[in-house]
Amino acid sequence: MPHISQIDYATAAPDIREAHDEEVRARGHVTNMKRTLLHSPPAYRAYMEWYTLRDELAKVLPDRAFWLYSHAISAASDCLICTLFFRRALIDAGFSPEEFQPDEEEQLLIDFGQAIARISNAVPPDIWARISERYDEKTRVDLVAFAGLMIATNIFNNVVEVSPDPELEPYRKA
Repeated sequence: MPHISQIDYATAAPDIREAHDEEVRARGHVTNMKRTLLHSPPAYRAYMEWYTLRDELAKVLPDRAFWLYSHAISAASDCLICTLFFRRALIDAGFSPEEFQPDEEEQLLIDFGQAIARISNAVPPDIWARISERYDEKTRVDLVAFAGLMIATNIFNNVVEVSPDPELEPYRKA
């Protein structure tokens, strides 16, 4: 059971309702995590920078590579909600998370994401070397900063025990 409730739109302060309405305009709905974060507009805004970094990475990473990177971080962080979110992205795009073969770039991002989530102060030098060969410094900064926000999101969901959104339930592993 969640340790923090979701906001009640009807009784929420105007700035919270405004942020909620903007989220609906931008993405079509408000997730359980975001309805919980909206208790604090500054916290909500900080977490929404995830999308800014996602847009930067979209300039250099194909969608599937991005989803696999995010999924690897979330799975290594043991975050059910985020893992389901990226499983849905992969499955809806026609990929089975259990049966596909990652290409070289995807495997590198999976390895990097898992290493960051598991041992952030000791990412293996060989992974860093391969990341440095493939991506410029700006992209490396974006990858690490995004991983930090992804891990922060994982931590928020795990600590608060945010309930998975109903639309994610069908994407659980059998």
